[in-house]
Amino acid sequence: MHRIFATPVADVYPLYVAKLERKGRTRAELDEVVEWLTGFDDARLAAHLAERTDFAGFFADADLNPRVEKITGVICGVRVEEIEDPLMQKIRYLDKLVDELAKGKPMEKVLRA
Repeated sequence: MHRIFATPVADVYPLYVAKLERKGRTRAELDEVVEWLTGFDDARLAAHLAERTDFAGFFADADLNPRVEKITGVICGVRVEEIEDPLMQKIRYLDKLVDELAKGKPMEKVLRA
């Protein structure tokens, strides 16, 4: 089991926010991406952060967007569509979406509209 699986999302979330804010994006945009990927509204996301849910529990509770297969490309040197572990793939989907936001992609493209 990879150690990221047991890491609380609340430990990583502020890092995502800081990364995006350095690039001129907002926390609201991050929340929109998380909602698109997981189906969590603001209240459910806030509950997971407050409860310090780990990534395994976070994605176990999520209703993944049916268009996740459209998330392709390389993150951390690995193609997300080729990751074999389902949980690691979901975590990397989130990383990829955050990276795309940070690189200035329009929200419509990030959300595969």
